[in-house]
Amino acid sequence: MKVWKMNGAGNAFAIFDARSTSFVPSTDQVRQIAKDMKADQIVALERDVARDVFMRIWNADGTEVSACGNATRCVGKLLLAETGKDRVTIQTEADVLKAFSADNGLITVDMGSPLMGWEDIPLSEKMDVRGVDVKIGPIDNPWLARPAVVSMGNPHAVFFVKNVDDYDIRALGPLVEWHPTFPEGVNVGFAQVIDRQTIRLRVWERGAGLTKACGTGACAALVCAARAKLTDRTAKLILDGGELTIEWRETDDRVYMTGPVELEFETEI
Repeated sequence: MKVWKMNGAGNAFAIFDARSTSFVPSTDQVRQIAKDMKADQIVALERDVARDVFMRIWNADGTEVSACGNATRCVGKLLLAETGKDRVTIQTEADVLKAFSADNGLITVDMGSPLMGWEDIPLSEKMDVRGVDVKIGPIDNPWLARPAVVSMGNPHAVFFVKNVDDYDIRALGPLVEWHPTFPEGVNVGFAQVIDRQTIRLRVWERGAGLTKACGTGACAALVCAARAKLTDRTAKLILDGGELTIEWRETDDRVYMTGPVELEFETEI
């Protein structure tokens, strides 16, 4: 079985080619693979009769998840080179995603339309998704409060802050990740709007912790910022591992993510 170690803007993946060989790791095996290969997520490529591939995803803690934007770009890069096509379709548990080449060796993925119903996230009860009733810290002076929430195939809570470097994300992220408001857990974004075309973002990923980049998190941050009129509908997202360009098109309501992909090595097991 072929295995690729790749990263998208620093977000690291171990990608297993399971199109001709069964790959059904246990939770403990996923955790060990992630530790040994220093990967944020483990990905399996499986055969799909209607699409170029089915992509299965596990977080480093062994939980299976429905979507991962940067992993989709990495898989897109592999499939575009393998098939010679202009664009490829990738089936996930969340949606069918399309990947294609952009300028300067970058890869773009059509991430689909954001989901904004409270039940789409999901939340524990009906709330205004533009600012849910979540507070972390002292009741009269919380450190974090009223994040905007959206689903990009997985749940995201985005806090808009003055300076992301003022926050201990390793301490605060877990307090939000499994807050009772989010029965399935949530990815936690700390977003600093620099100007209408630029956002500085750090993300505590559900099941993976603080990562160098989060593709769906970048999409979520742009959607929430644009919806709040804090930015335009296209912006550069500056993450710890690199930069992503996110465009939320008004014409079709779909979110497009463009950024770098790196193949660190490939091997056979």
